[in-house]
Amino acid sequence: MAEPLVGVIMGSRSDWDTMRHTAETLESLGVPFETRVLSAHRTPDELAEYAATAEDRGLEVIIAAAGGAAAHTTLPVLGVPMESKLSGLDSLLSMVQMPAGVPVGTLAVGKPGAVNAAILATSIVAGAHPEYRERLRAHRDEQRARVLKEPDPSAE
Repeated sequence: MAEPLVGVIMGSRSDWDTMRHTAETLESLGVPFETRVLSAHRTPDELAEYAATAEDRGLEVIIAAAGGAAAHTTLPVLGVPMESKLSGLDSLLSMVQMPAGVPVGTLAVGKPGAVNAAILATSIVAGAHPEYRERLRAHRDEQRARVLKEPDPSAE
């Protein structure tokens, strides 16, 4: 198995319901990744260590269910806001309001954001690994073919 290029982190196991879509998408694109539960509130030192050593361990992107990892790394951090009692608005706002100098590329709330984070991470790693660019092209071609196969929803 190839060394992971993408780290997928979440604050609790309950976030896996959403973040598994990130893992499934990365897997379908053939991008090696690792997953961890690391909480900025319950395991702050471990989260800081994970992010601070990510680049040395070969990671090129971190996808996070929260944006706190960005404070500890110069790697791109892609944030996936988790759905909540406030429809994920609280999570979304916490990511898009990171202070200047601590960027978090924030995606949509929930499953769409989790899937798109994996696709965006693949685009990022494709800069140094062109084989992933070809996999992205194939993925987009598959999406296009599915839409064109049944373009009239009233025909069902």
